[in-house]
Amino acid sequence: MSEAEFERLLDVVNAAVAPIPLQDFMAGMTASGRVPEAANDNGGEWPLIPFPDGWHAAC
Repeated sequence: MSEAEFERLLDVVNAAVAPIPLQDFMAGMTASGRVPEAANDNGGEWPLIPFPDGWHAAC
């Protein structure tokens, strides 16, 4: 394989594995200045209710 063929091979491989550019996700957003409300907003923070004595949480 000559150097020119090797360079062509590298160019083809580079083009095949090159990442596809994504559209700018910020371009579609409007600048209304209003913060959108969360879909699961239920009116505020829930109170912290501690576990009873002797109870423990595990993940």
